[in-house]
Amino acid sequence: MITTICVAHQREQPGTRDGALRSATQEELKAAYRRLCMLYHPDKHRDPELKRQAEQLFNLVHEAYEVLSDPQARAIYDIYGKRGLDVEGWEVVERRRSPAEIREEYERLQREREERRLQQRTNPKGMISVGVDATDLFDRYDEDYEDAVGGVPHIEINKMHISQSIEAPLTTKDTAILSGSLSTHNGNGGGSINLALRRVTSAKGWGEVELGAGDTHGPLFGMKIFRNLTPRCFATAQCGLQFSSRGVRPGVTTVLARHLDKNTMGYLQWRWGVQSSMNTSIVRDTKSSHFTFAVQLGIPHTFMMMSYQYKFQDEDQTKIKGSLKSGFFGTVVEYGAERKISRHSVVGATVSVGVPQGVSLKVKLNRASQTYLFPIHLTDQLLPSAVFYATVGPLVFYLAIQRLVIRPYVRAQKEQNLEKQRQSSASDIARKKQEAEAAVLLMQESVRRIIEAEESRMGLIILNAWYGKFVTDNSRKHERAKVIDVTVPLQCLVKDSKLILTEASKAGLPGFYDPCVGEEKSLKVLYQFRGVMHQVLSGDTEALRIPKQCECAGQQQAPLISERDTRLLLYTL
Repeated sequence: MITTICVAHQREQPGTRDGALRSATQEELKAAYRRLCMLYHPDKHRDPELKRQAEQLFNLVHEAYEVLSDPQARAIYDIYGKRGLDVEGWEVVERRRSPAEIREEYERLQREREERRLQQRTNPKGMISVGVDATDLFDRYDEDYEDAVGGVPHIEINKMHISQSIEAPLTTKDTAILSGSLSTHNGNGGGSINLALRRVTSAKGWGEVELGAGDTHGPLFGMKIFRNLTPRCFATAQCGLQFSSRGVRPGVTTVLARHLDKNTMGYLQWRWGVQSSMNTSIVRDTKSSHFTFAVQLGIPHTFMMMSYQYKFQDEDQTKIKGSLKSGFFGTVVEYGAERKISRHSVVGATVSVGVPQGVSLKVKLNRASQTYLFPIHLTDQLLPSAVFYATVGPLVFYLAIQRLVIRPYVRAQKEQNLEKQRQSSASDIARKKQEAEAAVLLMQESVRRIIEAEESRMGLIILNAWYGKFVTDNSRKHERAKVIDVTVPLQCLVKDSKLILTEASKAGLPGFYDPCVGEEKSLKVLYQFRGVMHQVLSGDTEALRIPKQCECAGQQQAPLISERDTRLLLYTL
């Protein structure tokens, strides 16, 4: 059902999604209602067809006014829009409550619906890691060279790890987490399964109990506690008992973290058990960069690590990173990049060069909540050729796949989704078009009077106006423009030689509709002011004010339409 909402006292307001100022008084709403009633009243039209169309629009305006004149219904609409009036359970809310009480009741109903959805779904997370030994590509020794001439280098998969976990919300505070993993290395491997029960004890913390079993380490029992100590500081403590044929091996890990400033966190970690260590780190994360510095003292790993990541502000969320890690095991330098290739997929590659580790390449693909990791060991030595191919190879492969596979696939998916959106909204758009055409017919007489008044004082005359998709790029000449003529509706909104449109989609204006669902739209206006012709092109959701200040310089500033005279916007929801 199409519901028309009357919003008065229009002007720009930061933070408002539709640009409508929600502080309009009842008097202003009544004034807007009376103005639209005069425009759409059936008795003002003698033609039977115009009379029928006027009656339909008049009923929609009346329905909109009934919503906004009811304080309770208006409170819900101002906060949540049309969906707030249709929420499940709204019909049982007592109508004589205050707007604040109704808002609280609505949020309660929303929470109940969200809880039901949480109880019916899981949150699967998984990782697949496939280790590849490709050292035969570069480490081919002289004694083996004669036998290897003309042969194919031997590349093998020497290790694999698969892990998966799912979450099952039991109540609003309790969650069960089931996870399992399988690992194999050079023909030997094993697996484990773990069950964790987590309870949120308060707004400041939660606790978790974990039980596990496996064929390599034996049964496991552990506990974990998280607690916010202050608004800027939190701590976690974890202890566990690992049972094996060698006896019971206890372990304890504690972490203390503190916000040093808005973007910086400091961590202090202490671990006791099989691998005891103490680690301190500083992490700074901003919109454009991520920096980490860490120092660890422990047995057997003691090291110092520093990494930096730069985030490009593009739609593909491109990131480049580099790190240096040095310790008793040697020194490792890593550099790489990652990029978003689709809505739910991110691909990345990292090159590791170290002593005595050699050169390796890590390729990672994140698809939604699943991670696919391919560590490829290239050589045990520091060979320039291995570094070169590890750097250039993934880049060339990515560019080829991007051009030949990813871009065509994304383009096809976009067209498919757009076509589905068009088909699903075809009947709705047809109704909106019919209403817009009826509104334009009913505006003719009012527009004639407005033009006469504007011509008498050399004011604002809308000569032509089009709304929709314009094709101005030569590379898109094969695409067809999809626009509608909105000259009459815009002229009807002119008052005192001014036209002001707020930051909202113009498809909701009287006499407008969406001619190209899901595509980028603009408004192009050719107008005359003081006998001089002007042209302006505005984005769909951009605010528009004509004439511009420079065009009316020297003239006494007239009050804004949105502040002195209420207007009607038809929001089709």
